[in-house]
Amino acid sequence: MTTLRMLLHRARASAVVLPALAVLLTIGLFTGCSHYRLGTGATPPFRTLYVEPVANTTLVPQAREIVSARLREAFIRDGRIAIANSPGEADATLIVVITGYNRTVAAVREGDTGLARKFDLTLGVDCTLRQRDGTVLFERRHITATRASFTDRGQLQSELQTLPYLADALSDKITHAALDVW
Repeated sequence: MTTLRMLLHRARASAVVLPALAVLLTIGLFTGCSHYRLGTGATPPFRTLYVEPVANTTLVPQAREIVSARLREAFIRDGRIAIANSPGEADATLIVVITGYNRTVAAVREGDTGLARKFDLTLGVDCTLRQRDGTVLFERRHITATRASFTDRGQLQSELQTLPYLADALSDKITHAALDVW
């Protein structure tokens, strides 16, 4: 009979303890995550940014326009700062110069190993970020992005179609460099 009493006593105790443990665990879980924020948590030292039209020292057609547009879109999409229409309206100015464009053979054609089937395209820029008071946050920081280009429908066409994707990748890296290091 004593064994039966002990089992009943344990069953009643576990009926009280288990729900209490579940409540404590739930409270602990929600309070542990209550201060979590998406993003880097870094706040840049400026609220508005003027992005100068991108300069291009390479012979890549339309690179200047595509990178300029994608760069402004990346900052707008990020949303931590506002894009200004002139340097006078901005707390900081970003200057970007396209300095390099490379293509490296990544794969050759199956039937003729002398012809490339896939290229890795690399676009490089130098970036300078200055505040309105003349303080240089970084100067001529070199940033590159690489994307694959398949030449099945022609090399020129393939490279022109890959350029917007290359500009997107480059813009994300530039946005990260300008906003996430503070």
